[in-house]
Amino acid sequence: MLNLPTSPRRRRPSLTPMIDVVFLLLVFFMLVARFGGTDGISLLLSAPGEETPYSGPPRLVSVLPDGLALNGQTVSDLPAALAPLMTTQDDLIVIRPVPGTGVARLVEVLNTLREAGFARLAVVE
Repeated sequence: MLNLPTSPRRRRPSLTPMIDVVFLLLVFFMLVARFGGTDGISLLLSAPGEETPYSGPPRLVSVLPDGLALNGQTVSDLPAALAPLMTTQDDLIVIRPVPGTGVARLVEVLNTLREAGFARLAVVE
């Protein structure tokens, strides 16, 4: 009688590493979706070149880390200081953050101006 070696049974691949990868991807996408939201913060800024050119007296607001300046003069109440320079609420206000000013501070000033009723805001470097 002839003794031939029998072929070993093929083992199925383990699914554990694949399941681990799927769970890691699931956790990753859950975290990305959480941090990708805007948390209700939105700023409406117009794109450059869409509107009429600048006219009227200068209205340059410098946003400092600890204060505000309107046309180079330090102010404490920005909407009240802007009122004499505005003919309508739709006049353009140019806002320039000084280097070292945080984004949160800039957003705070933009929100203050929006709440005061000023519609056209342009942020420049």
